[in-house]
Amino acid sequence: MSQDADAVSRREALMIAGGAALVAASPFTLGKAMADTTTITPDAQDVFLVIDVQNDFLPGGSLAVKNGDQVIAPINALAKKFPNVIQTQDWHTKAHVSFASSHDGAKPFEVTKLSYGDQVLWPDHCIQGSKGAAFSDQLDLPMVQLVIRKGYHQSVDSYSAFVEADKVTKTGLAGYLTERGIKRCFVAGLATDFCVAWTALDARKAGFETYVIEDASRGIDALGSMAAAIRNMDAAGVKRIQSSAILGA
Repeated sequence: MSQDADAVSRREALMIAGGAALVAASPFTLGKAMADTTTITPDAQDVFLVIDVQNDFLPGGSLAVKNGDQVIAPINALAKKFPNVIQTQDWHTKAHVSFASSHDGAKPFEVTKLSYGDQVLWPDHCIQGSKGAAFSDQLDLPMVQLVIRKGYHQSVDSYSAFVEADKVTKTGLAGYLTERGIKRCFVAGLATDFCVAWTALDARKAGFETYVIEDASRGIDALGSMAAAIRNMDAAGVKRIQSSAILGA
């Protein structure tokens, strides 16, 4: 997939969320995933990327993914199997450009045009230092080695753990992983069809073998966004597995 085509597909995935309500999404059920008999034993060249398990994305939060709290138990179990664990954290400024409240007359989930392209306008969420931005207190991840904060630039949104929404501003994660000798990225968290998928796609673009752990992720699935994310990940060579591939039956 060319860079231009990739950018278009991502814009389309965002645009279909405009005007839609957030709805429940079970783990991936479309497309082809690796066989259930696949067994993976993480080693020093593997990293587990835990994406945005924060209060505002959990039930009761301002941008909640329904059943988002169901990712916590498998993530806690999986993290114990990895020698390298990294978390990401949405970390917005007040009046961030991606907030509907920052645009006169705009409503959440409308789409506006910014300097870097189409932008879904979200409810205020994950504001720096707020309770909503905090990680769930049900997470048990003392082994985390690095937290990548994203979305802290006032004028650009950020979904991927690797590159912000302008497709130019890098977080430095790819360089960090390369220096650490990481070869494989395993991604889970919230939400599968946005931050998880964008992270997985950028991990592949950065040259890492990449897996999304389906049952340790939950999505929004707004008017086809889940199917679009699966299609894009499959095309990019992102592999999809169940946590049992790592934890055992």
